[in-house]
Amino acid sequence: MCYDLDTYLLVNLIIPVEENYDLLQNFTQLNYLTEKLFMNVSTDQTLIHQKIYAKELRSLMPPEAFIPDPSKLIILFINLAILILGWMIASRLDSWSPYLLWLYVPLSIVMGNSVVVLLFSTHDLMHGSVIKNLRLIYIISFIGLTMLWMPPTLWKAVHNRVHHNHTNDLGDPDRNYLYKQSSTWGKWIQDLFVPSTEVNPIWFIVGMTSAWGVHTFRNLTSVLFFNHESVDYVPAAFTVSAKDRRAIAGELLMMIVIHLSIIIYLQFEPIKLILGYFLPIAIGYAGVIFYIYTNHLLCPMTNVNDPLINSVSLRVYKIFDLLHLNFSHHTEHHIFPGMNSDYYVMVRDLLETQYSEKFNLLDAGEAWYLLLKTPRHYKDENTLTDWSGKKSVPCPTSDS
Repeated sequence: MCYDLDTYLLVNLIIPVEENYDLLQNFTQLNYLTEKLFMNVSTDQTLIHQKIYAKELRSLMPPEAFIPDPSKLIILFINLAILILGWMIASRLDSWSPYLLWLYVPLSIVMGNSVVVLLFSTHDLMHGSVIKNLRLIYIISFIGLTMLWMPPTLWKAVHNRVHHNHTNDLGDPDRNYLYKQSSTWGKWIQDLFVPSTEVNPIWFIVGMTSAWGVHTFRNLTSVLFFNHESVDYVPAAFTVSAKDRRAIAGELLMMIVIHLSIIIYLQFEPIKLILGYFLPIAIGYAGVIFYIYTNHLLCPMTNVNDPLINSVSLRVYKIFDLLHLNFSHHTEHHIFPGMNSDYYVMVRDLLETQYSEKFNLLDAGEAWYLLLKTPRHYKDENTLTDWSGKKSVPCPTSDS
């Protein structure tokens, strides 16, 4: 949504619309503000809540699109097996001729892709589109997210609960920082790493391999050390219950043990660790962040959760949609988070037919071009700026 921050604070913090509708009807000025809440002032498009899209489109989808698909577990476990096989081969690299070590690099790339698939398949699993057994979901999710250093209880909070209910609004931990936010270490690192017109090419490469780790570290420390909404080094702080906080700490401890076990298995030998551990993780994180950067950072902030305005879907080669479970269909996912990802192609066809003027569908190359040609802080809900605040660039998708 494209309204100023003062309007947001007035309507959401002082006079909540739903709870005080009768009062709002009595004041002309507040009626005007209410109207602004439901209009995108830069595109003159009415914002529509995600639930309305879901209600309208669900009747056009086959029932099987909403039935859990346990076969997706096979994909998850195949990629877990690829990683284990890669570590087994890496443990014997000391017997390889130094001139042949390069032959392991293709396996490092395949292992990196497996890290990507583990995140995306676990993502679908935790949205309930694979199985419904909560105990199994928890156990398998822990396995799937361990290489990402993401405790499943934290993922459920930051992604399922917060991000999907506050997509690209002031409360979304995944959004761009506001220019007005404090110049904290979290904001500084993101400014250093993320694709933008100011980013240094060397730091950009470093960021591609480590930005996922920074994102996870920020959210982990925010809830484990503080667990308060006043934390200022994340784009938007959130809290978890005391029970979930203990669970996150326990899950993180177990993940540390597993990672240390892998390192010990590779005998702390540099070449084994570089090729069999660090390189696959770096490639995997780069693959993950390639998609994540494009999901929302080009879009205006919205108060009404309208996925066609606050999200972007990508056109990628079909092989990548096959490998990565249609994760490029991100707007489609935000409309139907619990849908079998095989059917996102059908949702895209419907969106292109019924909402072609609103639907942000970009070629992957075009999305990345826009990321690298625009600054990465919100000056206001529709405008991007740089660290200094001197630039004013409309959000690239505002006129879509």
